[in-house]
Amino acid sequence: MPVAARWFRVIAFVEAVSWTALLIAMFLKRVVDAPHEGGVPVVGMVHGVGFVVYLASTAWAGLVLKWRWWVVLIGLAAGVPPFGTVVFERWVQRTGRLGVPARSRRTTPAAAAPSKG
Repeated sequence: MPVAARWFRVIAFVEAVSWTALLIAMFLKRVVDAPHEGGVPVVGMVHGVGFVVYLASTAWAGLVLKWRWWVVLIGLAAGVPPFGTVVFERWVQRTGRLGVPARSRRTTPAAAAPSKG
């Protein structure tokens, strides 16, 4: 797997984890009324940096792996909703866009049998 693909996969996961942390911090701030604003300023900054790094890694992966422009655009947009990066990362992996062939589907015995004739 190319370095850009590995980097992209790691950053997509980290960005999703930072989303989770931010959602928990916002819950603590708004619902539980935790002290120190529930950590939102710190977690928000970490998430913001993770988001920018995700955008850069998506653009880099798109260039290196020769994604079509609309795939890169979907990848960039996937950084906006919570956990969209994971959904996008799974999709590009399943469709073979990370530089490795997609897993082969099981063939039926009839399709696998040699033809006679």
